[in-house]
Amino acid sequence: MKLTILTDNQAAPGLACEHGFAVLIETGGKRILFDTGQLGAFDANCRALGIDLSDIDIIVLSHGHYDHTGNLADVLRIADRATLYLHPSALVERYSIRNGKPKPIDMPEAAKQAIDELPKERIVWVSEPTRLTDGVFLTGPVPRQTTFEDTGGPFFFDPDGKTPDPIEDDLSLWIEKPEGLTVLAGCCHSGIVNTLDYIESITGQKRIATLIGGMHLSAASPERLDRTVASLAERDIARLIPCHCTGEAAAERFSKELPYPVEAGYAGMVVELGKK
Repeated sequence: MKLTILTDNQAAPGLACEHGFAVLIETGGKRILFDTGQLGAFDANCRALGIDLSDIDIIVLSHGHYDHTGNLADVLRIADRATLYLHPSALVERYSIRNGKPKPIDMPEAAKQAIDELPKERIVWVSEPTRLTDGVFLTGPVPRQTTFEDTGGPFFFDPDGKTPDPIEDDLSLWIEKPEGLTVLAGCCHSGIVNTLDYIESITGQKRIATLIGGMHLSAASPERLDRTVASLAERDIARLIPCHCTGEAAAERFSKELPYPVEAGYAGMVVELGKK
């Protein structure tokens, strides 16, 4: 079983980087694509790494933002037998508003149209914890229980900023192995502490072999960052691989303050699961 990062904000020499995220999971004869990046880095890296998308079995959208769904239309066309898993709210219109300027951040129209044209049997709408294949699961919407976590930015359903977007469609994935769970997050707009607490409540498993993905802490308040570091430090985690939107300040603190190995993720990184 292995994970290969196909798109990230950082990249190995010879590969392309962009503000986006995509990971290929290979397990038990199944190939699962978790998100599809933003722009051309995804396609360029798939070609450079020799990744054949035509035999993808499952496509998962962690949520409906453009930097995770940018190549979805092409992927659905190439992987013409794959089943798509997403939350219904992934399709909604949404904006970020900074300095009074709204920016559309929902998935591209081509992706929405491709989903609309997909046969019903190839779509699974995820509204609760869901099994993808043997040992691989999606959280469904994550309960927001902590007082210090938020969605990580000024997100709204409208360009006037009147209706906040809770990003209900935020999903994370976990893989069950004898040595512990591997938890994969896209942006973790639900909060990484909320997400880990929820997965633990479902599985009863406290041991995390690998925690990998985006954690959207780039704009975190000092209190949120302090409490996130404190919570992660108390957990039974073997290794942490921050990616994408985690933010340099958060990643640096993780590296300095957490009592286990922290290694920055990048496009081209291969994570072997089940190996010490």
